[in-house]
Amino acid sequence: METKVLQISGMSCQHCKMAVTNALKRVAGVESVEVDLSAGKATVRFDPAVATEEAMRAAVEEAGYQVVGG
Repeated sequence: METKVLQISGMSCQHCKMAVTNALKRVAGVESVEVDLSAGKATVRFDPAVATEEAMRAAVEEAGYQVVGG
């Protein structure tokens, strides 16, 4: 398992936090997600043989938010 921290813009409330959490949890290979709303970060634990950063970025963007940097 690997851990990746994604910087996410556009989150402003608990609904946003849940939307990002649920979107990332739906990505195959993602084991856990912790979203820090105040820091604008999502810490994702995943199996790199299954989940890709591109898939995680796409899931966040489909939920209406943007991964910045990295």
